[in-house]
Amino acid sequence: MTEAQALERAQIAVEMAREAGADAAEATVSVARRFHAEARETTVSKLEQSVGKTLSVRLFVDGRKASLATSDFSERAMRGALERTVAQARFVAADEFAALPDRFAGDCPDLALFDPAIAQRDGEPRVEDALELERLIRSDARIVNSSGSHYQDAVSITAIATSTGFSGSYTSTRAGRSTGPVALDGEIKRTAHYGTAARRFDELESLETVARVAARRATALFGARKPPTGPCTVIFERDVAAQVLDDVFGAVSAANVSVGNSWLIGRAGERVGSDVVTIVDDGRMPGKLGSSPFDGEGVATQRTVVFERGVLKSFLYDTYYARKLGAASTGSSTGSGIGTANFYLEPGAAALDDLIASTQRGVLVLDTIGFATEHASGTYSRGARGLFIERGEVTHAVDEFTIAGTYGEILAGIDAVANDLRFDSPVASPSFRVAQMTISGN
Repeated sequence: MTEAQALERAQIAVEMAREAGADAAEATVSVARRFHAEARETTVSKLEQSVGKTLSVRLFVDGRKASLATSDFSERAMRGALERTVAQARFVAADEFAALPDRFAGDCPDLALFDPAIAQRDGEPRVEDALELERLIRSDARIVNSSGSHYQDAVSITAIATSTGFSGSYTSTRAGRSTGPVALDGEIKRTAHYGTAARRFDELESLETVARVAARRATALFGARKPPTGPCTVIFERDVAAQVLDDVFGAVSAANVSVGNSWLIGRAGERVGSDVVTIVDDGRMPGKLGSSPFDGEGVATQRTVVFERGVLKSFLYDTYYARKLGAASTGSSTGSGIGTANFYLEPGAAALDDLIASTQRGVLVLDTIGFATEHASGTYSRGARGLFIERGEVTHAVDEFTIAGTYGEILAGIDAVANDLRFDSPVASPSFRVAQMTISGN
């Protein structure tokens, strides 16, 4: 299915919904061609290729909303499904905030989301990427196994049409390489993971780099022991830092704010983080994984400063929660909720090695375990493993310890941000250092 055909099908669905009795309707057609190869040892352990398509419709009848999703694009099936959905909507409670957006994207700029090199890549070299990654990690004799080495890509079409006259579409690509080596430290197995993802094939990190970083992460933990319990400086390596930022997104989502499930309720305009904390959500960065010309309901994406030098400036809204909370949409709808575009902490000027060199006593966190986080209170508590730092130097590996605190304390305590930001996910962060947190080990 081409982009033009997808848009036409969305427009037909809207017309059918109106004919069935809907006051207003929005239809989204998503088409994706996906490829995934997984290698273990010298063989391909998994090979998947698929083309999927979905039609999603939201419709409104007398202030009542109903929705449907189907993969049957025949006009007979669509018409029958839409008639049933309109009938079902009449049994739903009316909601004064449920309606189509008042404003839509007025332009559809080229954000460099499509790379023909991914779309035209043959199957054999894609499979070879996974096999070569597996060979490269096992060139280190300490790597005895893996959870799999992967190559995957996708070519996607998104098309939206509404009964108010908006229509828009775009085609995007993405590709990724990742691996999970298992190293043998005596009788202890040390696991790690590293990957790269991008819209363009030539922006992926090389196979050699992915393998080297992944193997280093596994072997760096050799000889790990528990650190002493107490307060110390904590440096979150960039992948772990991105996980922290993902939790912060949960607190700035208007969906959580509206139901009291956010520790940031009532704090707009307040200083929450330190001066080096500026967090942005930007949907119009060319070529980035979270970019798109419009969000899941056709509203223009934008650059939203969430925290500026530590001050909470804005939550993230879709149309529904913007109406409910008396704000304006930030173009953050996924079509079924609120999501990120490119949500990131602005980088600093120092390298990660500089942050380590200026740390007297602390831990560099390479991985966290568990999900003991809570949006309403802002509590943070996770198991971790990484490297111990004394007088500016890494001295030994540490594991089986817990980091505890609150997100407010983390953001307020950030005293240095590294320059290693890489947009390999819609939520990204450079490494950052928190002056003091509590760790629980021995």
